[in-house]
Amino acid sequence: MAYQIIHNCPVCGSGLRVTRLRCPSCNTVIEGDFQTERLLSLNAQQRSFVLSFLRNRGNIREMEKELGISYPTVRSRLDDIIQAIDGASATKTPPLTRKQILEMLAKGEITQEDAMAMIQGGQGQGQS
Repeated sequence: MAYQIIHNCPVCGSGLRVTRLRCPSCNTVIEGDFQTERLLSLNAQQRSFVLSFLRNRGNIREMEKELGISYPTVRSRLDDIIQAIDGASATKTPPLTRKQILEMLAKGEITQEDAMAMIQGGQGQGQS
């Protein structure tokens, strides 16, 4: 029976390392210090979000509908996932300008309510 792989130590929370691989067909075993894919470091909620994002082909408006969350929340979760993948050195996406928000509204990428929330939430401060 195969179990879901865990990525963090249940005792101290540090990231676990893969040190042994085994072929289930011929039982060949390879030992070493293997680097895992960075996407595997995401927690279950983040992986679910990424799958939803891919299913919606990156369309944030569809993500809003599917998950029942606002544009700023979708964007914030994407920022969190990018930071989890890239590590602590990753920077958050810079706030959108008022012009960018209005362009997104004109293209139908966000709703009027989302645009208002983004502007009132501190985004859209610049005009460029």
